[in-house]
Amino acid sequence: MIPRYSRPKMTRIWSSENRYRIWFEIESHACDAQAALGVIPESAARAVWERGAFEVERIDEIERETRHDVIAFLTNLAEHVGPEARFVHQGMTSSDVLDTCFAVQLTQAADILLADLDALLAVLKRRAFEHKLTLTVGRSHGIHAEPTTFGLKLAGHYAEFARNRARLSAARHEVATCAISGAVGTFANVDPRVEAHVAKKLGLEPEPISTQVIPRDRHAQFFMTLALIASSVERLATEIRHLQRTEVREAEEYFAPAQKGSSAMPHKRNPVLAENLTGLARLVRSAVAPALENVALWHERDISHSSVERVIAPDATVTLDFALARLTGMIDRLVVYPERMRENLEALGGLVDSQRVLLALTQAGMSREDAYRAVQRNAMAAWDGKGRFTDLLKENAEITRYLKPQTIDGLFDTAYHLKHVDTIFRRVFGDEIGSSSFG
Repeated sequence: MIPRYSRPKMTRIWSSENRYRIWFEIESHACDAQAALGVIPESAARAVWERGAFEVERIDEIERETRHDVIAFLTNLAEHVGPEARFVHQGMTSSDVLDTCFAVQLTQAADILLADLDALLAVLKRRAFEHKLTLTVGRSHGIHAEPTTFGLKLAGHYAEFARNRARLSAARHEVATCAISGAVGTFANVDPRVEAHVAKKLGLEPEPISTQVIPRDRHAQFFMTLALIASSVERLATEIRHLQRTEVREAEEYFAPAQKGSSAMPHKRNPVLAENLTGLARLVRSAVAPALENVALWHERDISHSSVERVIAPDATVTLDFALARLTGMIDRLVVYPERMRENLEALGGLVDSQRVLLALTQAGMSREDAYRAVQRNAMAAWDGKGRFTDLLKENAEITRYLKPQTIDGLFDTAYHLKHVDTIFRRVFGDEIGSSSFG
């Protein structure tokens, strides 16, 4: 991922320095286990820890000759350890190092992403409570529907990201497995207790059965989870983009005093962050198809998955980390316009309460079919500018035969739509629901 969309903490996970450090720990812990089993001398295991070192540049130099990264690493390591290096990598194969390292890197990345989600959830919760009773119009198909609150909108996104957090936690657990099982995974030349020891030291679980590689269905689930989180990022970003449109103007990204929106039009205030998030979400989702295709390897293993993972793992995790941080900042500083929300809510002169009139007529004795036709006929007249909806209803003899004018007026009280806001907030946030006053 390019530096523009990268944050250093996540980027460091995929650096050569971190990768080789993990390789060193895998080999060193394996030597400890081999020494405890009497397979190699204890002095050799100590020598690896005491003298073991590596240089990225030197490994790259050796790899240009060997065309094998693990062998290049082991060669460089041996240059520091000395004669005892012959006991390193006993009974192991390259995938034992590569796959176990990959598991460590993915869990490290997942921990950062989980922290990112926690920060986003905290901001969403704060803003949801801030606007719990801020009335706005709900829209379906982009058309005014019935009143809701901006707080309920944000609470819905909070609930979605809370589910995403649980999914990521499960995906982290799914990929946190260690394989030190040797060629084709039979443990023929390495005791299973070595794998158990390395796994414990690295905070992983032993892979129940590996075939020289860890099964890639685990990794596919991980990347599908990242893609789902990215889709949630895009859903919220898309909402902000719509709310910032000139014709809507109910909320907008913070616009700094010295910020410029257009090189040509000085008046522009564009939703550039939300649009950027939409694009970044597409990048994260693009990792899913190759991750799924990686599942079907030949026989016990091939390396068709390797080149894919060297690209999608850094790109997907770095991009999502950046996107979550950007979304958190955007929501934290989001500018909300309650007055404009109220104006838009009232723009159709009460049409958003057409269902209340429909239900009142049915409860008063009119058939649903007749009630629907009567309400729709007056609603369409109001839509076409032939009068206010309430006035047209009160002038319609078919309707006033069932509903008195004062009853009709009572059907347009916006507080009616807020009576269960606390219930919904309690479902999402627990007992901390704040004030229940409609104000």
